[in-house]
Amino acid sequence: MYFAPPNCANSVGVDESFLLRSLAFPMSEWKNVLDDASDGAFTVEGLRLEKGAFRAPAIHSTLRKLWTLCDEEGAPSRLLARAAGCEILAELCRLGGSPFAPAKGGLAPWAERLCIELMHARLSEDISLDELAAEARLSPYHFARMFKQSVGVPPRVYLTRLRMEKACELLEHTDLSVTEIALEVGYSSNQVLARVFTKYQKTSPTDFRRAVRDPVRSIAMR
Repeated sequence: MYFAPPNCANSVGVDESFLLRSLAFPMSEWKNVLDDASDGAFTVEGLRLEKGAFRAPAIHSTLRKLWTLCDEEGAPSRLLARAAGCEILAELCRLGGSPFAPAKGGLAPWAERLCIELMHARLSEDISLDELAAEARLSPYHFARMFKQSVGVPPRVYLTRLRMEKACELLEHTDLSVTEIALEVGYSSNQVLARVFTKYQKTSPTDFRRAVRDPVRSIAMR
């Protein structure tokens, strides 16, 4: 990987065919997050990573997960993109010698309750990490870490679980089409819902509906 600070032009020459990916962090959109996470100690100049290639397995892992989810679900949600950005920036700061202050403990019970209620209420929307963090009165970085400590999984994974639970409920108890259910639970199309649903439930939405509504016939067809 190569790091380029703001307003820095890069020139990269390679002798073979490579797939190059670039990831940009507009500082105007991330400054508050960085200031809160580092207690105001963050500076781009202090990272000292712009002198050549460096290895960052944690960043590679985060990016692989991000690209895989994008392949499955399309353009990343605001929740996914912001959470991935926080992880990447935290690792860059650690490598540059300016680690973020660690999150201490989990969410307060009231904060956990309000955030989960907000997820339920806005299941069909592209809710952002910033909105959830604001509900808990925390920075996005600290909120993501503390939410995982309290609930056991990151906010994005918890939201996906809620969406799958709601999709199962609608498939079983309503006559809404799969496309209508996809929109109800926050996915852009029936194809996206089908991919995510199959990954989590090990069956397609149509087969799930058939199984829960007519289990005898479903068994006979196998």
